[in-house]
Amino acid sequence: MIITLSDTNSATISSALLSARRSAGSPASGMVLTLIIVSDEDEYPAALDAAMAAGREHPSRILLVVTGNGRHSASLDAEVRIGEGTSGEVVVVRMRGPLADHPASVIRPLLLPDSPVVVWWPGSVATNKIASTSLAELSNRRITDAAASRQPRRELARRAEHLAAGDTDLAWTRLTPWRTLLAAALDQFPAHVTAATLEAERRNPSADLLAAWMEDRLRIPVKQTTSSGPGITAVRMTTAAGDIAITRPDGLLASYAVPGQPNRLVALKRRSTADLIAEELRRMDHDVVYEATLKALLRRTADTRSTRRTAPRATEEDSADGKAETATSTSRKSAAKRAAAKTPVKKAAVKKAAVKKAPAKKTPAKKTPAKRAAGRAPAKKTPAKRAAAKKAGR
Repeated sequence: MIITLSDTNSATISSALLSARRSAGSPASGMVLTLIIVSDEDEYPAALDAAMAAGREHPSRILLVVTGNGRHSASLDAEVRIGEGTSGEVVVVRMRGPLADHPASVIRPLLLPDSPVVVWWPGSVATNKIASTSLAELSNRRITDAAASRQPRRELARRAEHLAAGDTDLAWTRLTPWRTLLAAALDQFPAHVTAATLEAERRNPSADLLAAWMEDRLRIPVKQTTSSGPGITAVRMTTAAGDIAITRPDGLLASYAVPGQPNRLVALKRRSTADLIAEELRRMDHDVVYEATLKALLRRTADTRSTRRTAPRATEEDSADGKAETATSTSRKSAAKRAAAKTPVKKAAVKKAAVKKAPAKKTPAKKTPAKRAAGRAPAKKTPAKRAAAKKAGR
């Protein structure tokens, strides 16, 4: 049964739900929770199918909030569906204009009394919008999907910083079979794990969470490598006796290898969104393991950033040192070359100085006639000298 309501309000929608339930012959409500789905026109068909499939395990009232463009005038249209392949109730609410900015005012009167409330954002949604929306205040659990984001690793880091009790992500839910199998492997083969390697396709938030979970629980370094997918393809844990390896190249079957035992095939199929939602609706308490994993992811991201920042600095310093050494050696070589080039000039100057300082050959000067006469004739004695000579003769 489908009841279409145009330009309506919350009271009219509640009356339509009650009359539809009575018409279907089930006046008593057997639903256990209210599931609110926030999406746009493109996402809501797939999200509705997944919620209705999960409703077979958890009968619930599904309130699908489809927000439109805020440029239109305020309007509220609704579709009430009962039966339609689900054990609960489905209400598709379309809000446009300014009303789309205040969905809680419309949704609050439609909640089931005395039952938990879960809000699910199936598409890409920013963390600040989740924290600021009024629907988050109505809920016990909040489900997001980082895989739908353009930058899943950054979104996970933001959600870790703004984590509140009841928050979870489908990227974490996808890891339940992997975590179960890894824990079972260590139960069957108890050994000290020294290191681990994880292979997954690029931009896979589940791989980041699994690496952080293993580092937090095993206290070991986990190396991530890129593969062609789909999703996570292999996990290897190193021990003294050998590697414990779980490989899943096709997304269906996994090969499970333990030292000293033959390889075994294990079902490890990638689950649908309906299965993921059904798992999350089984618990309403806060997931403390998920919180610890997000904190480990923050530490891991901080370490990676510090390593990336340090590496370029070291490279720059090394290159600067190398350039300085090269410049020094070049300047030394240039100085040596200049000195070598200047040395012959100095020697030539020394030779010139030696030539200048060498004594020239003396040539006998020509004597004047007066000098020749003085040399030939004895010098005339003065009267004093003659008197002295006479006394000496006596």
